[in-house]
Amino acid sequence: MAACRRVQLLLLLMSLCILSVQALKPLPGFGNVHPPAAAMHQQFRAALPNPGNNAAAAASSGAQSRRSTGWKLAEEQACRDDVTRLCPKHTWTNNLSMLECLQDKKEDTEIAADCNHLLWNYKLNLTTDPKFESVALEVCTSTMLELKECADEERGKGYLMSCLVDHRINITERQCHQYITKMTSIIFSDYRLICGFMDKCREDINTLQCGSIAVGEKDLHSQGEVIACLERALVREAEQQDKAHQIKDACKKSIMRVAELSADDFHLDRYLYFSCRDDRERFCENTQVGEGRVYKCLFNHKFEEAMSEKCRNALTTRQKLIAQDYKVSYSLAKACKADLRKYRCNPDTSMPRAREARLSYLLLCLESAVHRGRTVTGDCQGEMLDYRRMLMEDFSLSPEIVLHCRGEIEAHCSGLHRKGRTLHCLMRVTRGDKGTVDNLCQTALQTLIQSADPGADYRIDRALNEACESVIQTACKHIRSGDPMILSCLMEHLYTEKMVQDCEHRLLELQYFISRDWKLDPILYRKCQNDASRLCYTPGWNESSELMPPGAVFSCLYRHAYRTEEQGRRVRRSTNNVHFSQDCKVEVQRILHQRALDVKLDPELQKRCMTDLGKWCSEKTDTGQELECLQDHLEDLVSSCRDVVGNLTELESEDIQIEALLIRACEPVIQSHCHDVADNQIDTGNLLECLVQNKHQREMNDKCAVGVTHFQLVQMKDFRFSYKFKMACKEDVLKLCPNIEKKADVVICLSTTVRNDTLQDVKDQRVSLKCRKQLRVEELEMSEDIRLEPELHDACKKDVNKLCSSVAYGNAQIIECLKENKKQLSQVCHQKIFKLQETEMMDPELDYQLMRVCKQMIKRFCTESDAKNVLQCLKLNKNSELMDPKCKQMITKRQITQNTDYRLNPVLRKACKADIPKFCQSILNKASDANELEGQVISCLKLKYADQITRLCAEEAAAQEQTGQVEECLKNNLLKIKQEECKTEVLNMLKESKADIFVDPVLHTACALDLKHHCAAINPGRGRQMSCLMEALQDMQVRLQPECKRRLQDRIDMWSYAAKVAPAEGFSDLAAQVMTSPSKNYILFMIALAVSLLFLVGLLCGRITKRVTRELKDR
Repeated sequence: MAACRRVQLLLLLMSLCILSVQALKPLPGFGNVHPPAAAMHQQFRAALPNPGNNAAAAASSGAQSRRSTGWKLAEEQACRDDVTRLCPKHTWTNNLSMLECLQDKKEDTEIAADCNHLLWNYKLNLTTDPKFESVALEVCTSTMLELKECADEERGKGYLMSCLVDHRINITERQCHQYITKMTSIIFSDYRLICGFMDKCREDINTLQCGSIAVGEKDLHSQGEVIACLERALVREAEQQDKAHQIKDACKKSIMRVAELSADDFHLDRYLYFSCRDDRERFCENTQVGEGRVYKCLFNHKFEEAMSEKCRNALTTRQKLIAQDYKVSYSLAKACKADLRKYRCNPDTSMPRAREARLSYLLLCLESAVHRGRTVTGDCQGEMLDYRRMLMEDFSLSPEIVLHCRGEIEAHCSGLHRKGRTLHCLMRVTRGDKGTVDNLCQTALQTLIQSADPGADYRIDRALNEACESVIQTACKHIRSGDPMILSCLMEHLYTEKMVQDCEHRLLELQYFISRDWKLDPILYRKCQNDASRLCYTPGWNESSELMPPGAVFSCLYRHAYRTEEQGRRVRRSTNNVHFSQDCKVEVQRILHQRALDVKLDPELQKRCMTDLGKWCSEKTDTGQELECLQDHLEDLVSSCRDVVGNLTELESEDIQIEALLIRACEPVIQSHCHDVADNQIDTGNLLECLVQNKHQREMNDKCAVGVTHFQLVQMKDFRFSYKFKMACKEDVLKLCPNIEKKADVVICLSTTVRNDTLQDVKDQRVSLKCRKQLRVEELEMSEDIRLEPELHDACKKDVNKLCSSVAYGNAQIIECLKENKKQLSQVCHQKIFKLQETEMMDPELDYQLMRVCKQMIKRFCTESDAKNVLQCLKLNKNSELMDPKCKQMITKRQITQNTDYRLNPVLRKACKADIPKFCQSILNKASDANELEGQVISCLKLKYADQITRLCAEEAAAQEQTGQVEECLKNNLLKIKQEECKTEVLNMLKESKADIFVDPVLHTACALDLKHHCAAINPGRGRQMSCLMEALQDMQVRLQPECKRRLQDRIDMWSYAAKVAPAEGFSDLAAQVMTSPSKNYILFMIALAVSLLFLVGLLCGRITKRVTRELKDR
């Protein structure tokens, strides 16, 4: 009550006596017949500084003469004209009604100076009469018993009335409440009527030139102007504006006390009352006076176009005072009184009064209770919602923003004051969309967002609410209005057809700040607060830690939610860290999915990669392009940025659904082919693998294909970016391929190890089974696009631009183009392509084009064949009537490739497996991985097989560029070949060439013109073109090219030789050969003779055994 004593409200007493005449039953000592009033008027006359004032003199004499009948204000000469002009006649007999009428005059109405002065001195003298206290004691009998602190106040100094006014909220006695309420309306009509206020603020009023305080000076009846002037000065001081006057602490307390006591009835704030009287009639005509209802109504209409600027300014000043001290809001203080006490949000003696009374402190304290799941009354939450919305609508209510963001507002956000537009403009500047922002300004914005807490209810942010209303009605209509999930729903529809541009901007501006404080997402905070406090040592909701940078808590949470890998080695969690809750992990996943939509929503990424974003990605401004750009330039980034981007990419490889934009683009193919793995709550790389495997399905659109390919290319930069590969092969990589990071190099390292172990028939392979399985998957994926094989791509980049510029990437089309133009390739590219073909021939499953084109034929003909024998199986079934023409054409291409160089025929090479180390070990000992050995080994084999290859095909074997000459020589010398394996393979080649001329490169080259002239209309395959040439050869009227004619005749001879030496493939084939042989009779005779001899031997042996058996029985 010390404050109440200092702000002595004896002035309330004066109005009380006037008020009682109108609102109460006649009270003892009160009424129109009021001797004390007349006496006080007599005293007033004596106290006037200008006794020559005619109006005052007339009023004094009139009052003295009418003492017996009661003094009436309407009869005073000084006010008679004003009363007649302004006040209804039925009020003339009631002094209180007259007083209210004259002091509530219209703004543009002037009252005579003498009348104005008479009114003020009349009220002042009334408040100094101790008899008012006796009236209060009589009217407030029950109240005095309840309010013991008021009953104990010293009498005669106005303390009793001050105490009653201070506790008027708790007064339930009807007459007492009316009495006190009426008195306040008079007291607050002029600051000078509040005892002590004039003394405490005299110096500040004079310095600020807020008005006259000298008794007797001209009073323009600007009721409340002085207090309004002081309030504005107090606001300027809080905002640290230039040349702001420092108001004395005693005066500050008096100003705030006056504002607090006038909080329930807007009539008591005289300046605001006069400024907003017309606006009140316009917007709040039906709003009942009391409990701050009119204030709230006017606040809600503050930014309406019809609101007068003077009223808007007065309301803003009032709101700024509320921001400095929540008690200036009657409704908020009343509704939250119990909750403030319950959750210890009341003034703390250890804190400065300025902080504990701040509206932001109160909101943070109560919001902390709500976020922790505590119960806060509905009325209090409703009031909190109103004032949180108020803070978001008008940035000027936050002194820190006005102070620290002044430059940014002037430079970027001038003229956007209304409906939260300035605040969102500052948010946009902070995001970096319109410029840069000072750190202090950003901190002030973050503090305001935390105080307003729009994440808990989007309606708090009026700018966002208005911008996103249509989106919410269409995309989020299934969610209850005000639910925190509305913001999450809007994020899920970001960059979709349902999102509008204005909503997109407002949403990203708000999410920028929410992403930097995990507590601002109420769902995440509720589900993860236990995990965060246990694992991340977080402070309380309304507390802060300077040691914890923005986003640190969330980073900690997702490190525990996902398994972290360092170069393939798992980081073991401490045994003290107990189970991470599934509910929290689901929320962490949700936030990660949302943050992936915009790189600026990841605080750590933006902070560490700001320089690299400007250096490499300044032109990449479209949705999702910034992160893709950083991933593309991973090797060029500074180490801190590279680590963050690498960790995020590694996380995406485990859960590709984090890439929300990619998932949206791939929705059709996911629904058709990957819905089983997509529905899994925890993804372990399965969805990405499924998308890669189905990249060329008809449901796959361009956006999805580009996104999947991009991620595949990023994965090539580090094997850890392929989650399944990393998990399957991490131990093998550490053991066999240490210090290798690039995925392509790791795959080559491991596949080379597997190949060597396989060729050497090692029982216990060094690469584990699970790694070998995943390695096969990676090899198959890499074969699909030349860009996924960096060495090949780099070696052939110029050739691709020159020969295959019109060919699209994917489906191994570029590789196929290079194969078809092999003769035109540069030497480096030629070597790589030849090596690739050699690998594909040994393992046809790596031949992407073959496996794609012949996929259905493989299922039909080769289900039981080993993967490495697929091409051989297809060749055997090539001429089947069920063979697909496209597949048949692909098989023919591969046969042609095999027959251009015997090294591309694995079966032929297998015959030399034992001979190479036997005869050429010295060359192998000198070998290194950097140099090819093919030329040296071939030379070695030529020397060792001089008795066969050199003897039979010396000229062809000596050729450097072999295009089938060796094979041609072997065919020509078929009958001279001694090795059965070699002879069998040559017979197979002859058989294939008879079926399709394309597999015989020598014959096809020789007869190319004749095929064009004589057999152009004949479809290739099934020996049709070969038959055409044979008919042309026999037709004397057709002239073939000499070389073609010679080669054809050679083939006829070879086929006859092959028929003679070819082994029978079955009993029927053997019988047919015997019956068609010229030595048929001889063969049949020999068979009969052999059978007869066998019969005789059997007969003889049977008789001998029978005789021996009989002799044994006789014994």
